[in-house]
Amino acid sequence: MGSLLIVTGPPGAGKSTVAQILVEQLEPSVLVEGDAFFAMLRRGAIEPWLPESNDQNAAVTEAMARATGRFAIAFETVFDGIVGPWFLPTFMAAADVDELDYVVLLPEVERCVQRVHDRIDHEFSDGPATRKMHAEFSGTDLDPRHVVTLAGGPESLAAEVTRRRVSGSLVSHRP
Repeated sequence: MGSLLIVTGPPGAGKSTVAQILVEQLEPSVLVEGDAFFAMLRRGAIEPWLPESNDQNAAVTEAMARATGRFAIAFETVFDGIVGPWFLPTFMAAADVDELDYVVLLPEVERCVQRVHDRIDHEFSDGPATRKMHAEFSGTDLDPRHVVTLAGGPESLAAEVTRRRVSGSLVSHRP
């Protein structure tokens, strides 16, 4: 039987790097990259941080979750992507899971903006959109047990996520 860990946060939070470290510690494991699902959108796609993208984002979230949930039946599955707490119930329902581990990486906004600006292997580089998405995560009523704000490197962040996961403090139940 598998499991599911969502590693989320705003752009530049370090999700992909931390998720890669975590998935390498699990066996058998699967890494589902949420960006790949948004990349499937073609003509008429709406930037996902715009208010008018809500229906599109719900459809993409459900598609990501269905694929992720299927993997989680048999594999230790790590999902790397933006799943705000406002979409977590949608994700869990579409993934058909009653519980999962949920962690939000949330460094300071300026650190996220700088990372987005500096990265060279990623198409997304929008500073104002990064600020907006950071504010959305920061402005929600997140349970602090799901939030990691450490300023350390990816290895220390992954170690903290693992520590919290083993302790059971990252578990989120389906409403």
